[in-house]
Amino acid sequence: MHTGKVKKLVRERGFGFISDTDGSEVFFHKNSLVDVEFDALNENDELEFEVEQSPKGPSATNVKLAGK
Repeated sequence: MHTGKVKKLVRERGFGFISDTDGSEVFFHKNSLVDVEFDALNENDELEFEVEQSPKGPSATNVKLAGK
């Protein structure tokens, strides 16, 4: 399980980017969220997630608020 913070949200398109603690940036889509609504997220919220490789690069799955 990876941890990081919300770096950027593109609310009108339903996706965002996470700054992983290892310094990488990971894409996530609102459909990857678990037990949290996309509209409830804010920049710098701490998240836990898994990473899988997609054709466009790393993508976060099973994204949830840290400690939940």
